[in-house]
Amino acid sequence: MDLGVKDSRLGNTLVLTRPVGGGEPKMLALNVLLLGDRQSGRSSVGNALIGGEEFQTGLRIFGDAMTTEPRLLSRSFRRYFRRQGAESDLVLRVVDTPPHKPRPHDVHTLCPEGVHVLVLVVRADLPNANTHLEEHVEALFGPAWRRHALLVLTHADRLKEAGLQTSVYLTQASDWLRALAEEVGGGVTFLDNSRDWPTVRGRPLRDRLLLLSARNHHTTLVVRTGNTH
Repeated sequence: MDLGVKDSRLGNTLVLTRPVGGGEPKMLALNVLLLGDRQSGRSSVGNALIGGEEFQTGLRIFGDAMTTEPRLLSRSFRRYFRRQGAESDLVLRVVDTPPHKPRPHDVHTLCPEGVHVLVLVVRADLPNANTHLEEHVEALFGPAWRRHALLVLTHADRLKEAGLQTSVYLTQASDWLRALAEEVGGGVTFLDNSRDWPTVRGRPLRDRLLLLSARNHHTTLVVRTGNTH
């Protein structure tokens, strides 16, 4: 698996791409938008998706969030899956957003052709930190966002420490989180922050994301008209 070889910086954007050569496999590029509250683990999820450590994680001094501006990372995975009988490369363009309602203009600028998959990130040990998440997403994309979204519950290791199994977690969760889990088309994934994110958690999450996009025939969500500024 080739994770890309070319590094170019455009302001706050780091783009990793693979030079195009003859006889290369087909390629599928997907835009992925990470949404979540401060300290939810968005950047860690982004690192798992791209299989690296480029997104900054943790907190700055005085508890400020590491992500203060939208940031795009793109990575190519060679011969990642078969599509119509042929090997295909998967290119993920992952956008991490600051811990507040994303500005429509920023999303439109980074993903002018639209977003294939929304990854909603919530801490499993702090499930009530962002109960307005759905409202923010709906303001950006309208009600169709649910078909393109999956829910990632981070810090699942904290649940194990508390003796709570993930299989029963949602049955005891708050009403809004249970409702969100039922609404998203891509289902729910638990991530254990105590393990090696890029190598252990990356592949299953990428596979789930790819499956969700395929169910939607790789169509995109576009920022609502009139909300791009």
